[in-house]
Parts: sequence; C-alpha cells; structure tokens
Amino acid sequence: MTDGGGGRRRRAYIGSFTAAGGLGVLTAAVDGDTGALTLLSAVNSVADPSYLALSPDGDMLYAVSETTRGAVAAYRVKGDEPSLAGPLTRVGGSGPTHLSLFDGHVLTANYGSGSVSALPVRHDGSLGAVSGVLQHEGAGPHTQRQQGPHAHHVQPDPSRRWAVSVDLGTDSVRVCALRDGTLALHREIALRPGSGPRHLAFHPDGERAYVLNELAPTVTACRWDAVEGALRPVGETSVLADLPDGDAYPSGIVVSPDGRFVWTATRGQDVVSVLVPGAPDEGLKLVATVPCGGVWPRALTLDPTGRFLYVANERSGHVAWFSVDPDTGIPQRGGSVKAPAASCVVLD
Repeated sequence: MTDGGGGRRRRAYIGSFTAAGGLGVLTAAVDGDTGALTLLSAVNSVADPSYLALSPDGDMLYAVSETTRGAVAAYRVKGDEPSLAGPLTRVGGSGPTHLSLFDGHVLTANYGSGSVSALPVRHDGSLGAVSGVLQHEGAGPHTQRQQGPHAHHVQPDPSRRWAVSVDLGTDSVRVCALRDGTLALHREIALRPGSGPRHLAFHPDGERAYVLNELAPTVTACRWDAVEGALRPVGETSVLADLPDGDAYPSGIVVSPDGRFVWTATRGQDVVSVLVPGAPDEGLKLVATVPCGGVWPRALTLDPTGRFLYVANERSGHVAWFSVDPDTGIPQRGGSVKAPAASCVVLD
C-alpha cells in the first residue's frame, strides 16, 4: 500500500482485550507529519490479542491470546486488514502477556503459569508447535501478587545473543540462551524484594537497561554485559514525584533512539513520566509527568524517529498520540483514536 506520494503507507497495529469489549487487532494509517492515526480495519478472530510483534520484514504480525489456554496467532499483513496465517498455536503456558522474535522463534512470557515459551517460525511465517518451555521458580514478599512466578516480558538483548525475561512474581530478571528451540537459563539477577519488575527496555548503547517495577513505582537502572550475559543493578528511581496512598501500577517503558530520554506510563495515576539517564553507572532522574490523555495507560510505543509517542489507554478505550519536544523530552498531546480496551500499539 502506498501513500499519496508513491511511498509505502505506514501502519500501526493495535491490540485489545476482546473480553472487555475490544475489537481484536485494529489497523491504522499513520500520518508521518503529525503522528495521527486513522483506523482502517478491525479483525476479531482471536480472543484477547493483548500484545503484538511484527516480523523484521514487516510481512507478519504475531499476537498473544492472553487467555488461560494461552496461544499465539500469526497474521499476514499485506493490505489494510491482517489475515490469519493458520490456526492458533498453544504456548504450553497460561496468560501470555508479551512476545518477541528471537533467533527464528517467537518467545512468549506467560504471566499465569510463570514461564517463557519458544515457538519456531516456519519459512512462510506461520508457527510450529511449541519447542520449549522454561518454567520460572520462586516467589516474593507481596502476599497477593507474588505467591509464585509471573513472567511478564521477554525480549532479545541488543546483541541478540540472549533472551531476557522479567518476572513480577520472583523479583528477578533471567538471562537465557536459545539452543535447539529450547531456552536454557544462563543467569538469574535478583532485584529489590517486593519491587515487582514488569517490563525492560535497553539503552541504544547496548550497555544499559532499565527495568520498570509495577509493585513499587520505580525504574531500576542496570549495566548490561552482552559478552557475559550479566545484568547489574546500579540505581532505582521513582517514576512519580509523590507516592500515592495505594498501588500505582506502572506499565510500559520506552527509551529514545538517541538515549537521552526514558518514558514510563503509570496506570493508577494516568500519567506519562519523563526521565533522563545519568552516567552509565548512575540511575535516572525524573524531570516531569504529564497526563496520558486517557485512563489506564497500559502500554507505550515510540515512533522509530523518536518524534511521536503513542499511549494505549485501556479503560478510556482509545490510543492517544503525542509529539515529543526534542530538547526536553516532554510529550505534547496531539489527538486520539477510538480503540476499545486498547492494550498495545506496534508500528511498521
């Protein structure tokens, strides 16, 4: 598909919770000048496609089905309406909340069962049966949320030597190798007990990582050694200027392409926070918080150029977009598009 000038029209794909009234996987056109989204289609063929990931060539879209019988769907995305590339593939775990592509496989973080699964990607982009499941072990001090492991996020490191998974239930990050379709634990890094790590984002220098903690509204800054596959915490910073009386529920984290800014979303406060990295062995500094443009911001997505930030506001049922001030990193709201029970946004 092309734009009016003959170039390829950029698209955004929006995941949603169908159990809460979501429309499945939505496709939107992206205005390259303003960041605005215009809805093109909705495909309601999979239950709760809450998190999405595109293949490197942009021809395939993968979606978790965040259900007790956890599964992954593969879509072909030629044209303006994705089409399923085969039946759902079970992940061998429950409640998958996140997925990524790594070394010819789709990896899923399964919150309900506290595990990470690997599924091979076939030559045509469809998925083979699960080839391995790594079961996490452990618990944390939060009696309601940390009775057992809850894998929430998994992704390759910048060197693509390792898969890194974040577990809210065990207060830890695991570094794994993928061998013959099976994830092998290389190292487990303990974070502060009760912090509840949820998501992780790497700095573009490949030597730093930031872990967003859900049970404590903080970010843990870490040094990353890709040769050793080692993560070392160096500091923890609040994402809120004032701590709330109850839980805050931080959700998403992204880093600017030049590494100058880090943004987080916090659902309980309905804000996006702007933080600035210090030296590599230092933590972050909170510089501002702004309204997220809706209610319950579940995920953040940054345009590859760093010019626009997108917020999936789950409970208000829309995706808001913001332009980013290049000097301060502070987002300025541009507009929004209706997307019931929105849970994430990915851009091609």
